Amino acid sequence: MPILDNETQVSVLVEGLDHAEGIAWGMDGYAYAGGEAGQLYRIDVDRGELTQFADTGGFVLGLALDAVGNIYACDIGNKCVQKITPGGMVSVYSAGPPGEPFKTPNYPTFDAAGNLYVADSGDWKADNGRIIKIAPGGEATVWDRGLSQFPNGLCMGPDGEYLYAVMSLGPPRIARVKVEADGGAGTTETVVILPNTVPDGAAFDTDGNLYVSTYRPDRIYRLSPSGDLDTLAEDPEGTLMASPTNIAFCGRNRDVLLSTNLGRWHITRYEAGATGMPLEYPVLD
Repeated sequence: MPILDNETQVSVLVEGLDHAEGIAWGMDGYAYAGGEAGQLYRIDVDRGELTQFADTGGFVLGLALDAVGNIYACDIGNKCVQKITPGGMVSVYSAGPPGEPFKTPNYPTFDAAGNLYVADSGDWKADNGRIIKIAPGGEATVWDRGLSQFPNGLCMGPDGEYLYAVMSLGPPRIARVKVEADGGAGTTETVVILPNTVPDGAAFDTDGNLYVSTYRPDRIYRLSPSGDLDTLAEDPEGTLMASPTNIAFCGRNRDVLLSTNLGRWHITRYEAGATGMPLEYPVLD
């Protein structure tokens, strides 16, 4: 059984997904997840119901949504960021910068201006990852090459001043890059080191706590604004939590923390007693 803090309750929200990695909340009141064979799932969090509504034919990792419900999905099978409409139409939003196509598009996140930052993880232990920035409309450039050691999950900081990156290697850690006034990448600094883990996903709450999910071991950390690190939940058996990858605050009040489980077929629900920081849902069309 999971080892929890004194307040967190953990349960299975919904079953029947195909080894999902990405999860995100939409403005339409549904959560969304992807599967390893290209499936896109719509999830009713209140009812615990699951519907597949699209298929990219690839392998869907991280997700982000815009104001009208289009999904921007990292698809490592097709090595691109796919755009999926609410009706299930699939098209390529970006294949990467000209002459430097995506290697391993892993996770996307929007800023307030509608720029989509994508962690292109590269090859495992090859130190060839980078952060790609896709302007509204799909023009892609390499934004940062310094975070090369398998960048994974991304999230904007509470004030939009920093982009936070989950680094799975070299050492496993959370780093952040200052977003300069001109939109360029500034200085990079380490926020916290997480030894003997493979961190994957990240999300902020409205109090400035940063939650980090780890593919190995089966654990979710909580990092306070003052730098105190504790464990929100952990499952030594790897059943209720099974290689948790991406996490997202969902529900109409953003008060339900969900994780995907790449090692199994369900979404896990955590009653963390927190409200997720509002995300950006840009108007792009």
